[in-house]
This record gives sequence, structure tokens and C-alpha cells, in this order.
Amino acid sequence: MISARALHYVFKIGNRAANINFFRDILGMKVLRHEEFTQGCDAACNGPYDNRWSKTMIGYGPESSHFVIELTYNYGVKSYELGNDFGGVTIASAEIVDRATRHGYPVVAGAGHSVLTSPDGYKFFIVNEATGESDPVRKVTLNVTDLERSVKYWHETLQMKQVTKGADWAELTYGGFVLKLAKIEGALDRAKAYGRIAFAVPFEVQPKIDEIIKAAGGTILTPLISLDTPGKATVRVIILADPDGHEICFVDEEGFSQLSQVDPESNGQLDKYIQKDPFQDK
Repeated sequence: MISARALHYVFKIGNRAANINFFRDILGMKVLRHEEFTQGCDAACNGPYDNRWSKTMIGYGPESSHFVIELTYNYGVKSYELGNDFGGVTIASAEIVDRATRHGYPVVAGAGHSVLTSPDGYKFFIVNEATGESDPVRKVTLNVTDLERSVKYWHETLQMKQVTKGADWAELTYGGFVLKLAKIEGALDRAKAYGRIAFAVPFEVQPKIDEIIKAAGGTILTPLISLDTPGKATVRVIILADPDGHEICFVDEEGFSQLSQVDPESNGQLDKYIQKDPFQDK
């Protein structure tokens, strides 16, 4: 049985300064940790780039209790072609729209929510609702071409609980976090900006996931592999692809719990690296 904890969604970003302004100053998230790497990730965490890159984890609370965002920045890459694979992130907040308005950041009215678009084109759906102590990040939407096929994969193969289903969408969950699958017409294009969703499972469960995917004839992009972060804990991951190619990472809970400790110095470190970045305007 796969019992997983939703962790984060990975976005590739082109302008690091503009994105940090959006996530930190407009959405109101906090920098939780920041890591710099001198070469590409063995599990393609930064995409198909073998260069210097950075990872910034940003969210509304510790990674141990909140679904957060991973911002992946490749030095020298200023933009990524956006596809139609990613639907958006739904956030409950009674403050974001007012804050965006005060800063002059564009807000578009939607059906029951407001829409903010990040500097790289990713959509954030803001529901005007106070959250108290609960995690404001409520849902991630991925677009799919064949809803029944996708539901079968996520529900039957990956064993997510199906919460509800409509004619062209379905919502599933691992322990409260909601993944929405939304059917689109035509081909799905992941382009260059494609992301990755991550979940944590116990170390002993990862080989079982490997067996489940192989038995189902599914796609394993990166077999079980250990990844090092300089000065921090090593984690083991397995990277999958769903029927539409959406990347899915299952990391071991034990290693990730050590790696993901909040670093109080990370906000200042990130600002320092942005100021020193020779590839971008400040």
C-alpha cells in the first residue's frame, strides 16, 4: 500500500529576482531553504541541464507540515517555453489579492477565485478565504488528455484516494492534499517549462513502488538513486512519468525529513546570490 505525503511542485524559473518578488512579496510565502549546485542533478531535478543551478524552497510553513514550491533556476537560462500541461495552484487567502493590488500586480477575476500569473506564466488561483493555522495551499491542477486513463493511473496504480469526479475532471488525495486532473482537448505539450510533483514515502516503500510501476507497464524516468546536497542529508528518489508525461518524484521520508529542515539564513543567502548573479538584471 502506498501511503504518501505531498511535498512540493517544481517550477523552472527564468528571472530569479522577479519570481522571488512574486512568491515572497505578492503571495506572501517565506524562503525555507536555498541550495546552490555546481553541476546538473543526476535525477534531472533542474531539467536536462548540466550547469550551475539553484533550488529555492518557498512556502507558508515548514516542509514537514506544508505543501511548498520548489523554484529551480539554471544560471544563464532566462526563459522557458510554456506548455499546456500545468493547470495551476489553488491557494486560500484573504490577503493576497489586496497585497497584489497595493503592489500594482495584475489580478484577473475568475469564477469563484482571482487569478495571478507568475513572471514565468504559471497560474495561481486565489480563493478569498481565511485559513487560520491550516496550510493555505489547497490544490495543484494538472492537465490530462484522457481522464479515465489518468484516474486509473493515479488512483489504481499510485493508490491515491479518489475524492470526487466530474465529466472532465477528477480530484484525488494523499492525506488531505488535493491533486486535480483536468481534461483538455487536443494534444498535451509539456514544452520546456515542464515541472514535477513530489511526494514522500517511507524508505522501505520505494522499492515496492518500483515493483508496482514495472508490473503495470508504467514509465520510470529515473530508477532508485541517491542524491547528495552539499552539507546536508542524502535522499533516495525514484522518478516516474504518468500517461501524459507528468513527472512524479517519490523521495524517502527519512532522508527528506533531515534535508528539509528550515534554514533561517536562507532568505539572506538567496538575496546575496541574486545580487551576485552575472546573468540577470537586478
